[in-house]
Amino acid sequence: MDRINLDTKARDRAARIGAAREALGTRLTGRQVETDAIVDLLHAVLKPGDRVCLEGNNQKQADFLAKALVRLDPARIHDLHMVQSVLALPEHLDVFERGIASQLDFSFSGPQGARLAKLLSGGRVRIGAIHTYLELFSRYFVDLTPKVSLIAA
Repeated sequence: MDRINLDTKARDRAARIGAAREALGTRLTGRQVETDAIVDLLHAVLKPGDRVCLEGNNQKQADFLAKALVRLDPARIHDLHMVQSVLALPEHLDVFERGIASQLDFSFSGPQGARLAKLLSGGRVRIGAIHTYLELFSRYFVDLTPKVSLIAA
């Protein structure tokens, strides 16, 4: 990467953080956001077409994040490129049905496999690739780097 590219990314990140501060006001304290402000936060930091990583699918917090994504307004946030290891929750595919996301790179769809096949055949989702876990996690740092990461830890 050249210096211009790094500066552009830094400015974009700062602008998104500034938009979050402006949208949330007192509901944002340092790096903590009130739970009822999650949709406003996502509307402030996401842009149409962003690549978004959603990880931590077996945890309560990841369930919270997946449900928040589904609540976004598809007129404002759409065509997201989702990158995530596992499609475990119905909400992981609800974002495609609602038009919030349009492209997917993933590793495992187990519980949502049949539904994913229906969405694929109906043209509601485009699959970039089905990866091994190691390949997907490696590509997060190479060519599938997310613009926004929603991580539950």
